Amino acid sequence: MSREIRITPSILNADFSRLDQEIRKIAEVSDLLHLDVMDDVFVPNFTFDFEAASAIIKTSVLAVDAHLMVANVDEVAVQYAEIGCASVTIHAEATKNIPQTLRNIRKAGSRSSLGIKPNTDISDYHSVIDDVDMFLIMTVEPGFGGQSFMENMMDKVRRTREMIGDRPIWLQVDGGISMKTIEMALDAGADTFVVGSAVFNAPDPAAMVVSLREYATAHGNK
Repeated sequence: MSREIRITPSILNADFSRLDQEIRKIAEVSDLLHLDVMDDVFVPNFTFDFEAASAIIKTSVLAVDAHLMVANVDEVAVQYAEIGCASVTIHAEATKNIPQTLRNIRKAGSRSSLGIKPNTDISDYHSVIDDVDMFLIMTVEPGFGGQSFMENMMDKVRRTREMIGDRPIWLQVDGGISMKTIEMALDAGADTFVVGSAVFNAPDPAAMVVSLREYATAHGNK
């Protein structure tokens, strides 16, 4: 079955000292910029506070897909939508009122996304499907870039695809995506791919994005 493929490079593995140049390298060939926001509370790492993230979002030449791995996500998610993110992901495990927070994100003008950690059962969240524009299935434990792809998460991706049915909901995977693993995620039903180290550690990051898209599109249309 033909499906639209989206490649969303994560800047977690980019050179933060020259972030503008790093983003420009992949801007023309990418769908969104994946911005990992970590607070060292929900996950054991820290990347950006709201002020630093806002500066990136407001100056990025590529629309931003904000992935909020933070403990106070109910309070801050709508702020990311209000400053112009194209998509805002909250984590099911950190959110006190999932449907309301998803609705607040939509109301503020962004796509609403629900992130699911590896040990979380996707079937528990069927009840909020009408408030979701994208599901994000983690294929690594959130917190650090460069981890190995968890192939055993593909059953969860397949179950999420079945749960989505014919709804226009994107299915994103995040963690360990590369030319070696994207086929497995695609076969399981994913259509939106977060790629970090495979892109920014490549000699030509833009060429890697193009290669990933071409491969996924060709494979997905077989």
